[in-house]
Amino acid sequence: MAQPEWRAPPALSESAQQRLPKLSVYNSLTRSKTPFVPLDPEGKKIGWYACGPTVYDDAHLGHARNYVSTDIIRRILRDYFKFDVTFVMNITDVDDKIILAARQQYLLSQWLARHSTFDGRVRDTTRQAFAAYVDKNLPLLNKDVLPEAHAAEAEKAYGHVLRGESADRQGPPGDKEAKIKMHLKTADSAASALQLPDSSSLAHFAAKASGVLLPHIDALEKHTVTGGDHDIFTKLTKRYEQRFFDDMTALNVRYPDKLTRVTEYGPQIVDYVKRIQDNGFGYENEGSVYYDTNAWESSGGAYARLEPWNRNDKDLQADGEGSLSNKKTGFKRSGADFALWKASKEGEPSWPSPWGEGRPGWHIECSAMASDVLGKQFDIHSGGIDLAFPHHDNELAQSEAYWYHKECEREQWVNYFLHMGHLSIQGSKMSKSLKNFTTIREAIAKGDWTPRGLRIVFLLGNWRDGLEITGEVVKAGRAWEEKVDNFFIKVKDIQQRMMQQPQRANSVANGVKTLDLNGDSNGQADHAASQGIEGTLAEAQAKFHDALCDSIDTPTAMRVISDLITAYNSEKAVSDSASLSLGRWVTDMVVIFGLDAEHREGQLAWSGLDILAQARPFVIPLSKLRDRVREQAKSGSMNREVLGTLGEKDTTYASTQPYANALADFQRKLWELITNGASPKEYLAACDHLRDSVLWDLDIYLEDRDAEKLPALVRPLSQSLREERMNREAAAASKAVAKEKAKAEAEAAERKRLEAGKLSHLDMFRTSEYSEWDAEGLPVKDAEGKEVAKSRSKKLRKDWERQKKTHEAYLASSGKS
Repeated sequence: MAQPEWRAPPALSESAQQRLPKLSVYNSLTRSKTPFVPLDPEGKKIGWYACGPTVYDDAHLGHARNYVSTDIIRRILRDYFKFDVTFVMNITDVDDKIILAARQQYLLSQWLARHSTFDGRVRDTTRQAFAAYVDKNLPLLNKDVLPEAHAAEAEKAYGHVLRGESADRQGPPGDKEAKIKMHLKTADSAASALQLPDSSSLAHFAAKASGVLLPHIDALEKHTVTGGDHDIFTKLTKRYEQRFFDDMTALNVRYPDKLTRVTEYGPQIVDYVKRIQDNGFGYENEGSVYYDTNAWESSGGAYARLEPWNRNDKDLQADGEGSLSNKKTGFKRSGADFALWKASKEGEPSWPSPWGEGRPGWHIECSAMASDVLGKQFDIHSGGIDLAFPHHDNELAQSEAYWYHKECEREQWVNYFLHMGHLSIQGSKMSKSLKNFTTIREAIAKGDWTPRGLRIVFLLGNWRDGLEITGEVVKAGRAWEEKVDNFFIKVKDIQQRMMQQPQRANSVANGVKTLDLNGDSNGQADHAASQGIEGTLAEAQAKFHDALCDSIDTPTAMRVISDLITAYNSEKAVSDSASLSLGRWVTDMVVIFGLDAEHREGQLAWSGLDILAQARPFVIPLSKLRDRVREQAKSGSMNREVLGTLGEKDTTYASTQPYANALADFQRKLWELITNGASPKEYLAACDHLRDSVLWDLDIYLEDRDAEKLPALVRPLSQSLREERMNREAAAASKAVAKEKAKAEAEAAERKRLEAGKLSHLDMFRTSEYSEWDAEGLPVKDAEGKEVAKSRSKKLRKDWERQKKTHEAYLASSGKS
């Protein structure tokens, strides 16, 4: 498909061009990577408008994908490339979904309040609601199906969908199948509610049946809600707006520089629509105003520039029109025309306008608010990829129609559209309408994700690509995080040891090379290693910069950090100053990526690596004591001085008791070993027990570093260490089971062999098969009196000899020999 027309921003001043990074971004307007040039003549300021949430339910992980990825790009533009970014985001607090959700919840609560118990009227109304829901949403089921027969009938009609097949059995399942599963789940819950006994509580019944009751009660009573009942709707939106920003704070997503709400822009939106109409690009029908795509294109404008292939997609058009999609459209001048202003309908909030009471169309809100804050042109517009058409295409067309002047050259409203990829689950887009989502707060509360872990996964994928959460994706994210964890723990340990040695600390502050990781003085080899790693750092910084300049390529940037740490770990000797240089640069980059919400200025490494504050006063002395014990035990001698002069510790607070007890118990164990004259091996066993059991159970791990001649590294217990031990223990258990099985099989075979030895070799052939035997019991003649052939006799002799040995073994084992 031909590239759409795109007008590049005006040229910058020479000084601005020199200062501007060679940054390109994938621009949905060009469907290609485009050099990024701000509208600001100095190349410093960026105006950015992002489509915010529609607030009628909790945000889910699909929303996290959009807003976290947007936050990552925003941080990079501001904190890495040093642009002055004005970030504007809207809150959609009135639209078809919000109106429906708020009104349904309000009317159901009013209806339930009129029924104090689960009586016959409630059951009858719910049966009607159940039948209406099945008839509308599950056409393969009989609408008169009885609740008690629902599960069996659903299995007959939709069992293949429930088992993961597509509805038509022609291809893979997708959104359609996800929606069928959602409706089946809702109907099943209502069916089970209708089978509850009359003694059930009304609240319990309503919770199970609400999915079918909400639309039914709404259909019966929505006429009772008037256009002025705004509080019914804002009560819901205010609640979920606050919950949305609570979730964003938890994910370390920065608050917008400017926040706009649709309900606060009523008069401005009316004026915006009126100007589009006055410019000749809108027409009115029965109180609603529609955008005239034919008139716009006749004037030389373009429509559906972002996704022209979807221009005539009736499903997407209907989705964009919301409730108006059910209206007869014969009046439209083009099938692509869309609503700018919607005439007031029963049960909806409304505002006054020249065309009568009504409310804004979905797309016009963003155009009016973005234009009000950022003006007739701005740099970036962003949102999820599902907004490209019709939402952003309609925004673009109507905004340029608003700013249109016959006498002036046509201007481009937005220069760069950035669209974030979807998050998918089992092949379907995660969405509220499909109810196939996990909310952000659920995922974090259950421990499925941490804010850092989720952001790492998004960074490992390209911001504009779709992302499906799989086991491999989760594993890759954890591996990257733990690799950086381990690196930071190492460099923090270097920093802490240096702070305990003022002379070395001053040397590093002055840029002088210091002792290497092994504690040896600087040598040529160490100097060469440090020079090598410093060169590797410079190379990594260049690659990192190139990756971010290449359309914010965070997967490559993340790989650069990982490769740098691998190179560092591979060096046998690196100066402390070089180690800290790497640590500071990696710290700066992960902070720019938003991976540390608690970062403090000048802090080395990200937060979360230190052991608990209440543990430190006990665990650090305990680790030092254990180091001294191990050192003496390995030397072959122990003495009372190993205990040192550790004073009494404050154990007032219950939270500190486990750590205080660990220290006291280890001291008592040492006194016991010294008193009993224990061997060095017993001291080492006590040290291992402290590391592998006592502190492990307190989520602390002591990493012994004997080869480097360094004290044990005190660190929080990581997921990988836990998994490593679990795997090791599982392997050992499996090996033990296999060993026991082999032993049992061998014993059974031996018992079988001995059992077979009960029969004497002298009697083994005395059967009806033969009629005469020699003195050893070997057959001479067969049953018919014929002599046994020589070849047969040889074989019988071999069998006889084997049985003789077996019988003699039996006799020996039973003490009868």
